[in-house]
Amino acid sequence: MARRSIFYWRATSSRTLIYGLVRRSEGATVTAQENRASLWATLPVSLRAIIAGIVIALVPANVWPLLLLSVGVPVAASVEVFFLALYIWWASGGGPPPGTRAARGRAFRSARLLAAQCFWGVIGALFFAATIHAAIVLLFRFMPFPAAAFRRGYDLSFIPTLPMRWMAVVVSAASAGICEEIGFRGYMQQPIEQCHGARIAILVSSFFFTLLHLTKAWAMIGMVPIVFGAGVLLGLLAWSSGSLIPSMIGHVVMDIGLFAYWWTGIAGNVTARPITETGVDQPFLITCAVLAVTLIIVLLAVWRLRRTNHSSYPPAISNESL
Repeated sequence: MARRSIFYWRATSSRTLIYGLVRRSEGATVTAQENRASLWATLPVSLRAIIAGIVIALVPANVWPLLLLSVGVPVAASVEVFFLALYIWWASGGGPPPGTRAARGRAFRSARLLAAQCFWGVIGALFFAATIHAAIVLLFRFMPFPAAAFRRGYDLSFIPTLPMRWMAVVVSAASAGICEEIGFRGYMQQPIEQCHGARIAILVSSFFFTLLHLTKAWAMIGMVPIVFGAGVLLGLLAWSSGSLIPSMIGHVVMDIGLFAYWWTGIAGNVTARPITETGVDQPFLITCAVLAVTLIIVLLAVWRLRRTNHSSYPPAISNESL
């Protein structure tokens, strides 16, 4: 009986000790998580938005290049489409952690567009893409087109067929357009809008959008105002519509043209010469007119979107972490 009592006491003591250690470990884990959350909450909203926007844009956007180089176009494209769908679902407020679902939904601008907003959103998106390409064409009427710099890092010769190259171009554009819009016009710009207004928010997101692209070989001095202008127009589309859909469409369409024509050359090569060689010719004047008209239409679409946007913005994000 004494031996049984000693065994029972030891077993009970062991269970008590283990239970205490587990509870202490759980408590330490919860405390560490609370400390990290409280530290994040002490940062200014704008700083949190900038950090979150850059991470949300860059990390998912780099999944596609890894897939393309690892498993080839058909399989990589299928996996990327599934990944982008999952990414959009999560970024718009789905999945864990449950405590950030509302903040993620707001940052994603999960607003239902009216029919008029859909119309003007598509118009603004398509003419935005036309505006950017017209600006690039005009730039290289003032200076020679640096083909080597523009094509550096965009070699698709490892893809055997032209249809597969086009598939790679479309998926590349979709990946960049969707991820960058969610990051820059969503998670970065939207919270800053609530704190400091649309003007500052659009300028901040456009600045970091431009800064990101300065790492590219084609980011010469003449391209900087075009990239910044693209960021401003995309920011206006997102702000005026209350949704990321118009800016996503515009960004993807723009990038399809950039990848296919300017960066890879699978859609053709630049043949126009600078006006220092040709003089002010008819194509130059047509390009100027196209740029002016398309830009006016984009700004008209922004104005119409703002007028028809009957959905109000959610309350400002204060201490809720993204």
